[in-house]
Amino acid sequence: MGQLVSDVTSILNYRDAKKEAENERQKILADMVNDEKEKTNLVKKTLATQRAKYGASGVSGNSMTTGAVLKRLKAEAEEPYNEKRATNTEKLKKLRVSKPNLLQSLLDKFEDLVD
Repeated sequence: MGQLVSDVTSILNYRDAKKEAENERQKILADMVNDEKEKTNLVKKTLATQRAKYGASGVSGNSMTTGAVLKRLKAEAEEPYNEKRATNTEKLKKLRVSKPNLLQSLLDKFEDLVD
């Protein structure tokens, strides 16, 4: 009877852990989507501001130097979001719940009884 209670408890704990992991996974994915939107908006604003400054000073946006500056600004604006994305991806990889192996549990109990 104790083995049955133990098995049912492990299954229920697994189901709860699986639900928690799925909720956490959904939260991380939602955060990643929000971060991506923020990053896109920030990059657009940064580039638009710089283009406006160039336009006000009479510099066209077609030169190599201007393109390099805009590329650098884009990279700088994206950098914190890319780091955050990498961190969230690692968190997602770590969110794994191990499934209980009831057969192995029974064999372990059987071996304990035989010994």
